[in-house]
Amino acid sequence: MGGGTLDDGTLGKADLENFPVAPVFLPAAWRADLMAVYGFARLIDDAGDGDLSDPAGVARLLGVESAPQDPGFRPALLDGLERDLDRAFEAALSPDAARPAAEGPRHPLMRALVPLVDRHGLTPEPFRRLIEANRVDQRVARYPRYQDLLDYCTLSADPVGRLVLAIAGRSTPERITRSDQICTALQIIEHLQDVAEDLARGRIYLPAEDMARFRVTEADLAAPAAGPRVRELIAFEAARARTLLDHGSPLVGTVRGRLRLLLAGFTAGGYAALAAIEAAGYDVLAIQAKPDKRRLAVKAAALFAKGR
Repeated sequence: MGGGTLDDGTLGKADLENFPVAPVFLPAAWRADLMAVYGFARLIDDAGDGDLSDPAGVARLLGVESAPQDPGFRPALLDGLERDLDRAFEAALSPDAARPAAEGPRHPLMRALVPLVDRHGLTPEPFRRLIEANRVDQRVARYPRYQDLLDYCTLSADPVGRLVLAIAGRSTPERITRSDQICTALQIIEHLQDVAEDLARGRIYLPAEDMARFRVTEADLAAPAAGPRVRELIAFEAARARTLLDHGSPLVGTVRGRLRLLLAGFTAGGYAALAAIEAAGYDVLAIQAKPDKRRLAVKAAALFAKGR
């Protein structure tokens, strides 16, 4: 099976994100590294959500015996992908002379990780966390408290920012903390944009304690448009996300050059998405609140200049 049938559609989704994944101003090597990370993360998310264009083909490639119609297919596929991740790290960490004899990863997006791991000395932990987040999605559909949602984001979002810092060789405890705040904010904002879509999948990422506080029911979230109580809830969660972004944004000022511009773009994407949600009157059920590219560019320039 050709690699193009398995990875082209996955990588093409980069254009749909709130922020530029691998903008053209970066050196070619950086762009390739970031797209490798994005490809992995998107592959895992699509496997967990049932959005792969050819799930049966991916299963055959990985040696997963379960079929797409089986109840345990998605967890089995995630297990298969984790085994392929192990093969990627084994290949990357093997001495050069031993690599031809080693079994490399089978999926093309996993093969793209091998030179990335080799160049930057990455560890498996952040990649495993992203897989674990999708395992959580198979068994957890509701989050009782805001803290529970934050804990989930340590698996689903924070590893990506840590990988970006590691690739750039700029990881420090302070930077990691601020990166985690930005990434968690971006994840929460995405959940706010996708309330209706997530509900269609049987999931609600709005904390149950907050829904009770604003007297919002699941039936309210299934309506074609958001009522006043839903809008108040979305505005409340958006304010929380903005606070996280505000706390994390000084990360931009701790680096220079193209990395600074990249981090400004990531952070600006969050602010622009929040502005779109606000412009929609917080009605994320009737309106697809997507960030305006001009507003994103202006915000990114301001963050770059000010460093926060």
